[in-house]
Amino acid sequence: MAIQDFVVQITNEAVLLTILISLPAVVVSLIVGLAVAIFSATTQIQEQTLSFVPKIIAVFGVLAATAVWMGSIMVQFAAKCLGAFHEVVP
Repeated sequence: MAIQDFVVQITNEAVLLTILISLPAVVVSLIVGLAVAIFSATTQIQEQTLSFVPKIIAVFGVLAATAVWMGSIMVQFAAKCLGAFHEVVP
């Protein structure tokens, strides 16, 4: 395996892994933001922190709930990178 192929493969997997890991927090933030925007529009409350605080709490909750899953995926990726490294480097 050539070094260039290895770097391209690892970079591709790293980008996909980054998207996969960030997806739960982004989706929850989107849903909470939409719900708060609808609530704010119906009640005509124009408080700036009303949209910020619930999203922060929801994202921290999702990160806490999925921390073990995220950690295991990142450890598997690191083990894969380091395990394949000896095949590439002469």
